Amino acid sequence: MTEAVTTFPLPQGSGYANLNTAVFDASGVLWFTGQSGVYGRLDPEEGRVEVFDAPQGRGPYGIAATPEGGVYYASLAGSYLGRIDPETRSVAVLEPPTSGQGARRVWSDSQGRLWVSEWDAGQLAMYDPAGGTWREWRLPGDGPSPYAVYVDEQDQVWLSDFGSNALVRFDPLSETFEVFSLPSAGAAVRQLLGRPGEVWGAESGTDKLVAIRLPQ
Repeated sequence: MTEAVTTFPLPQGSGYANLNTAVFDASGVLWFTGQSGVYGRLDPEEGRVEVFDAPQGRGPYGIAATPEGGVYYASLAGSYLGRIDPETRSVAVLEPPTSGQGARRVWSDSQGRLWVSEWDAGQLAMYDPAGGTWREWRLPGDGPSPYAVYVDEQDQVWLSDFGSNALVRFDPLSETFEVFSLPSAGAAVRQLLGRPGEVWGAESGTDKLVAIRLPQ
């Protein structure tokens, strides 16, 4: 309405947080990550930013909220999935089966399962909070490097693969991948999002947007 911009500085003494990604939880609180080794929260009603030290230091990267209100972040340098307790602000470390896998970004599906892009391992991982179980799948091709991850309205999982310069769709029912090669070389899609029937990506390597429109 006013086009005014409001800023919310981190507390004094926070240092360089290297802020990365943010997400709103079910109660409207904004949670965010900082690769320097922090995570934090902002309640827009209060306007106060809180910052906390992450377990194992550097690494907090992608972050996501589940339909049930859970908040999880991926630690790239720490190679774990962190579950934030909104009440205590503490984090439980959840380690995927593959060590040193480089968990980069995370997204929840409609069932509350967490899908994680494993950058260093070239894999897609899924964590199911209901049973506390993990599964992993290697992406197709030679030298896959999955970066962004997004789950669409059909619970199909999408990833950007720097290794093949493509967007990749994973069907959890058939456990199969489909590759969509990108028109421009070196696209480097670092974030994915979508709306019904469409998946959008931001190509950091070409300064372009890419959209895949699916048959209805």
